[in-house]
Amino acid sequence: MALEYHEPRELLPEDVIKQHRAISSLIEELEAITWYNQRAAAEKEPALKKIVEHNRDEEIEHACMLFEWLRRNFPRFDENMKTYLFSEGDITELEDQQDSGSKKDNSLGIGKNKGI
Repeated sequence: MALEYHEPRELLPEDVIKQHRAISSLIEELEAITWYNQRAAAEKEPALKKIVEHNRDEEIEHACMLFEWLRRNFPRFDENMKTYLFSEGDITELEDQQDSGSKKDNSLGIGKNKGI
């Protein structure tokens, strides 16, 4: 289960413990979103449906806050969010597009000057 530690807590640095806490909270928020979403989809009475949708939307807000905290405090989240969030096109091809555009030429130019 994601809410448990897989290594002894006393061996983990404080930043890893905080990241785990945020990720565990995010999992809980995402779970609540899907529960409320299912309830709203099944509910026929308009007033109750509206309340359940409101509750779902509050959970979405909480999840987004946690994503932002992770972006600011877990560099790999920041890197990947810059690649995938608010992007266009085929999501599965974005990594390849970024890799091809950002790869540095570490060849020192050797082989480029064939005439020399």
